[in-house]
Amino acid sequence: MRPAVVLENVTKRFEDVVAVDNLSFWVEQGELFGLLGPNGAGKTTTIRMICGLLEPTAGEVWVFNFRQPRDRMAASKFIGYMPQHFSLYEDLTVYENMMFFASVYGVPYSVRRERIEKLIDRFLLTEFRDKLAGQLSGGTKRRLALATCLVHNPPLVILDEPTAGIDPHLRYLFWRFFEELRDEGVTLIVTTHYMDEAEFCERLALMRSGHLIALGTPEEIKRSALRGELIRVTVRTSRLPTRAIANLRCVRSFELVSAGGGQATYVLLVEDAGRDLIEVLRGLEAQGVRLLSIEPIYISLEDAFLALTGGLAR
Repeated sequence: MRPAVVLENVTKRFEDVVAVDNLSFWVEQGELFGLLGPNGAGKTTTIRMICGLLEPTAGEVWVFNFRQPRDRMAASKFIGYMPQHFSLYEDLTVYENMMFFASVYGVPYSVRRERIEKLIDRFLLTEFRDKLAGQLSGGTKRRLALATCLVHNPPLVILDEPTAGIDPHLRYLFWRFFEELRDEGVTLIVTTHYMDEAEFCERLALMRSGHLIALGTPEEIKRSALRGELIRVTVRTSRLPTRAIANLRCVRSFELVSAGGGQATYVLLVEDAGRDLIEVLRGLEAQGVRLLSIEPIYISLEDAFLALTGGLAR
């Protein structure tokens, strides 16, 4: 099955600024895919090229069997796009906005009203259906924008910073919506600079300054950033058991992080913490080391990003 989206060596220049530099990745059909990076990373430019709103300076962008922007009009029927900033008509009501865009996308009149009512109900807009869009709160505007971009049942939904500036509860609710759509077979591309919420994605493309610096599942990115995973070990000892730890075949490197009061804590770098934890436990006990605790260390995507870039995400 052909991927929903393919980018091949895509570059986009604006005069002397290279916004996207030789970017390549693909998005499978039915996948929840995240485009991750700080402000200015090139995420929005990439999204606009996928939608056919910008033409690449070099490279090719494909959406299903359509090349962008050459086939933009044909491809638009398959794409639902929620831009970063609210772009609906503020002098129309919630219902009128949705009815207008349904007509623009050619939704048959026989199913138009029923589909809109279902979306209004699904995205908790029932009490606002007759209210002007310009009078809605920021979070309600986001829900309206999401509902509107789905009015023509697109198989690909592109969401540019959909949770920027909204409260944590609504951010969580949005990601529940995204997962439900994915489970229904919709392909989603979500851009975000929130590292924590990107954990919900199946795969991620991590960007910085227009470059792709990592691609894979959240766990793959974390593992590649640190060249493995981490285990914290605290032992009871009258002398440091560095030799015993060095003897463990699964340990790539280790560091003493604290010592005193008859105990010491180490951080161990291994390939797979879930698999290697038992080997560490048994190996140390076999060498007479008394363990007080042993646990894998959770690594966040933000930790991985800092490790990959060697500095702050700014």
